[in-house]
Amino acid sequence: MSSKNILSHSCEHLLAYAILNTYPHTLLGTDSKPHHNGFYYEVRLEKQLTTSDLTEIEKEMRRLISLSLNFYHFDLRHKEAISLFSLCKQIYKIEILKDIKSNSVSIYKCGNYFDLCRGPHIKNLNQIKEFKLLNISSSYWKSNKQNAILYRIAGMAFPSINDLNSYLKLLEESKKRDHRNLASSFDLFSASNPLIGAGLNIWLPNGAIIRSVIEDYLKKIHLLNGYNFVYSPHIASIDLWKTSGHWAYYKDSMYPPMCVDKSSYVLKPMNCPFHITAFKAHQHSYRDLPIRLAEFGTVYRYELPGVLHGLLRLRGFTQDDSHIFCEFSQIDLELRNIISLALTILKKFGFCKFEVTISTRPDKYIGTLKQWEIAEDSLKKAILYHNLKYSIDIGNGAFYGPKIDIKLKDSLNRLWQCSTIQLDFINALQFDINFINKHGKLEHPIIIHRALLGSFERFIGILIEEYAGAFPFWLAPEQIRILNISEKHISFSKSIESILKHEGFRVKTFLKNEPLSAKIRNAQTDKIPIVLIIGDKEISEKQVAIRLRNSSHLSMEINSLIAYLKQLE
Repeated sequence: MSSKNILSHSCEHLLAYAILNTYPHTLLGTDSKPHHNGFYYEVRLEKQLTTSDLTEIEKEMRRLISLSLNFYHFDLRHKEAISLFSLCKQIYKIEILKDIKSNSVSIYKCGNYFDLCRGPHIKNLNQIKEFKLLNISSSYWKSNKQNAILYRIAGMAFPSINDLNSYLKLLEESKKRDHRNLASSFDLFSASNPLIGAGLNIWLPNGAIIRSVIEDYLKKIHLLNGYNFVYSPHIASIDLWKTSGHWAYYKDSMYPPMCVDKSSYVLKPMNCPFHITAFKAHQHSYRDLPIRLAEFGTVYRYELPGVLHGLLRLRGFTQDDSHIFCEFSQIDLELRNIISLALTILKKFGFCKFEVTISTRPDKYIGTLKQWEIAEDSLKKAILYHNLKYSIDIGNGAFYGPKIDIKLKDSLNRLWQCSTIQLDFINALQFDINFINKHGKLEHPIIIHRALLGSFERFIGILIEEYAGAFPFWLAPEQIRILNISEKHISFSKSIESILKHEGFRVKTFLKNEPLSAKIRNAQTDKIPIVLIIGDKEISEKQVAIRLRNSSHLSMEINSLIAYLKQLE
């Protein structure tokens, strides 16, 4: 564990200690997996917790730091650990202990606070120089909606006051760019309207244009890379989800069945069973492989109200989903091509910094050890082929295959999970899909699940915050705005608008009876990339005056303008 992660890990235990002191009847749940400077702790309280309570908890954390308490580590026998947490009336810790099969249990102590933990920790609380509690969300205990709802209190730890101040500035800038606030200013989307339901989004005209432009680009580049598009329904028989395993393992994130004609149907949480069924519609030969099926498929997943967040966390969203059916020997090349496509797409949107993680074989897995070793080696080789660095998340792969996660880093150095590439050794068996191999025998294909943007909604939310509404020309919902200086210039302005629309540009003429300076200010506020100004001079010379978003000025005749604009696409 890195020094930053050790600091964060220690700070989350300090958080739990402070919560216990502030609210003595608190039931402790679990802490977070260390990541960068962030941490959280899940707790159950008798009182309703709000963000205003964070100040009191922070105050108690600072008081504890001032006491310069040490962390102490020791092991207890399993029964002794249960007795210790029974004495503290920490029922969730006892529940965790009952799942631990080891005869001894690792415990950390700080003051009169005890917790289950493998560590490591800092030596003394006074090594925690700066921290900030950020927010409160909610989650079910053990992610099971049949269990109690816990508060998840999140924060960040910092090695110095300068690091904290830098982060606070970043936080302030992030608030200015919050996609939920920008949405109404730019007519982009409406999420969680109470008449529609929490976590459900409506694309407003400008947002719908952005999504359509992205879909068109993705469809074109996927077709060029050998993908075939399919469409699947939004609901399916419960039997499909039982066959796929979703009903057994993912039921808590699915919506309840609806009964139609004495059969049960469920809203789809994923697209993969449909694509597998599409593959099964025909008998395939090894000569047909790889087969790449793609869909912009809308899925529905139950999320707690406390975690819903604009476009970034919804209950209904559309994935750029694809499934590749291939032979085991084809995995290397397919992975290489998928990563190449992912990087091409993400760079098109201006993202060039990435963090890549490989999640490897867990303790319980299907397939052979040799299959896993070859598959994990293929993931590594594909990443290195593109000169990317990667980290290993040991044992955190799905039981049916390892995966690659690509996180992009935005202009504020925030990390966003986007592309996921998942190998699957099980669904071909569960659905009994096969192809005829070169020996004339039936063989199960390997399935590669992949989504490169993740979801359209989440990715567009990221784009809104990245560009703060000032979208690049090719993506801007209104690319060009034409401003007439007076009424006598309206006819020429409309003729220019018509020409540009026929060339495929998104253009509007702003004809309000306002001073030109006011029209220009409105265009700047609306972050229009290109503004064309039409007056007497432009009409007489058959040219247009061009004002760029960066306030640069140009002048050119219409054919030169069209050529110039096409270079920006």
